[in-house]
Amino acid sequence: MASSRFERMLEWRCALPDPAVELDMSFSGLDEAVIEGLQERMAGALQAMDAIERGEVANPDEHRMVGHYWLRAPGLAPTEEISEAIADALAEVEGFAARIHAEGAFDRALLIGIGGSALGPMLLADVFGGTRARMQVDVLDNTDPDGVDSMLERIGSLQRTIVVVVSKSGGTPETRNGMLEVQAACAAQGLEFAQRAVAVTGDDSELHRRAASEGWLATFPMWDWVGGRTSVLSAVGLLPAALLGADIRGLLTGAAEMDSCTRETGVRRNPAALLAALMYAEGQGSGGRHMVVLPYKDRLVLLGRYLQQLVMESLGKRLDRQGRVVHQGLSVFGNKGSTDQHAYVQQLRDGRHDFFAVFIRVLQDREGPSVEVAPGVTAGDFLDGFLLGTRQALADEGRHSATITVDRLDERVLGALIALFERAVGLYGELIDVNAYHQPGVEAGKKAAARVLDMQAALLAALDGAPKTVVEVARLAALDPADAWPVLQHLAANREGVRMSGGPDAGEARFAAQP
Repeated sequence: MASSRFERMLEWRCALPDPAVELDMSFSGLDEAVIEGLQERMAGALQAMDAIERGEVANPDEHRMVGHYWLRAPGLAPTEEISEAIADALAEVEGFAARIHAEGAFDRALLIGIGGSALGPMLLADVFGGTRARMQVDVLDNTDPDGVDSMLERIGSLQRTIVVVVSKSGGTPETRNGMLEVQAACAAQGLEFAQRAVAVTGDDSELHRRAASEGWLATFPMWDWVGGRTSVLSAVGLLPAALLGADIRGLLTGAAEMDSCTRETGVRRNPAALLAALMYAEGQGSGGRHMVVLPYKDRLVLLGRYLQQLVMESLGKRLDRQGRVVHQGLSVFGNKGSTDQHAYVQQLRDGRHDFFAVFIRVLQDREGPSVEVAPGVTAGDFLDGFLLGTRQALADEGRHSATITVDRLDERVLGALIALFERAVGLYGELIDVNAYHQPGVEAGKKAAARVLDMQAALLAALDGAPKTVVEVARLAALDPADAWPVLQHLAANREGVRMSGGPDAGEARFAAQP
């Protein structure tokens, strides 16, 4: 006789057969009452997803369609022009990568981006990089000078490095700064930057115009209907993936197969709907519990960070679509198993019950046989045992989880995983009635940073003459001393000619600009 646990597993299992991706919700706590209670909301969410795929404006704040689903199914695009643009871009990426591989002038790519324009390529580089890759792909994703120096030191000579600059507008400060730093490094090595530079950007953007005027190697499109956090299956991710030698059509096929499966109107047969239902039920529709992502595979160590942006930038909103203050969101964290078992899983099992877990299980340990590390046991057996054991240990304490099992980690499977979470986030956004496709908080941060740079310019202008206190400098710059102090600290630590005297105390310090 089958056990009740086995019967529940059969009842709460949803699988995509090809590529093989199984979602096991038997440890999740979902039941018929939860699904029934969400039925009407979920039906509306699935209808909204259908409208998005048909090209209705889904981001009214920016009057934009949301079309990352078309990237793996161009025939769904609302116009023939968009369908052709997607197909043309794919062919151009494949042709460019083939030419670079054939010519042999470059064996490394350095991609410069930020946010989704970096995290997606970083994930792909981790999954498909290594000794079997056609090229090494590194990603420069910040405006930290020390980080830039570390990356350039690691690369050494840029002679055989192609530089891919990713920015939709071309004006993103972090990406622009990284580009200028690498351009200066090329000049210092006597290399022409334009002869190794590639742009992935919007049509007629500042970056597009620069690439055209300087004669860069190539330019690939970023469309306004693809957001950064969902851009990995556009040229943003497909170009570095193709340079790595990955099967980019396999990535797209896997995503398209998952998209097809997650259009299913029956929640129990739709893995994205089930995952969204879990998110909703665990946090009571308000993100009351964190999502802990636990991939038991080293090559997926960046999946948690990738999903952190996808989920938190999409769902972390102050207002809902009706203009009501809701402070929505869903916090995401995670590293990898079994490392996490020696880190924070102690708290997950015995501490605050403020989370639910999503385990990622890869059945194939490696290509080829494994040695035994104990009689009849391999390292992979241990890894899978740790996953299954940790899941049960959490369940014993009433902590819920979902398990996503894949047969192997290849392009089609990764494409399906990406699509699964994209669709789940889109559905969850509909369930809580927020615009999952804009990012007003990010824009606010950019504007605040610009104001700090304006303050810096005013403070520099006020530093002429004898040393002055923070209060005196701030008064001359028409600023609050509390705002002036951290900017003056940074200037004194980095700007040639700016000196601080009188000690580190903000009340005693004096600042002056010396020629």
